[in-house]
Amino acid sequence: MRFSPPAIALSIALLTVSSVSFGKKRADREINPVSVAMVAQARTAVAAKNYDAAHDTLETALAVDPKNREAYLVLADVAKAQSLPGKAIRFYREALLIEPNDVVALAGQGEAMVQRGAVARARENLVRIEKVCPTTCPEQALLAAAITKGEAKPLVSAEMVQPKPVVTDGGGAAPKK
Repeated sequence: MRFSPPAIALSIALLTVSSVSFGKKRADREINPVSVAMVAQARTAVAAKNYDAAHDTLETALAVDPKNREAYLVLADVAKAQSLPGKAIRFYREALLIEPNDVVALAGQGEAMVQRGAVARARENLVRIEKVCPTTCPEQALLAAAITKGEAKPLVSAEMVQPKPVVTDGGGAAPKK
């Protein structure tokens, strides 16, 4: 009983302190300005075709604020510029986890999928873009053109390559020509 008044006073004090910290929490949609500045710096590096510096700057921007969707989009652009469509798809997926209806990320991911030969999955992204944009978006037209171009490209597979048999004499040596 003698500890009750101090315990109640302490719990009230902790309750008021914790409620103040909830009020000062920044909004989820607000991106750290340092991270935004780093993305701008990385865009400059991409324009100068300095992809390694851009990649490093973007990784740092994401360490500062992992909710920076723009950093994932620029990282995906860097991966596409370096002919790494698998990495680009992964970075676009990360951006889509933050904002599932981002038409830029959907179109970019679709283009990277076409680069990898996954035209059917790129069509799924095109359908999602059509649902988000009732009117024709520029991203929708770009992805549709990429899909059409990807379908026209001949697919090379192991079945299409015919091996040429080599005739040997019984001793294992190939005959001389």
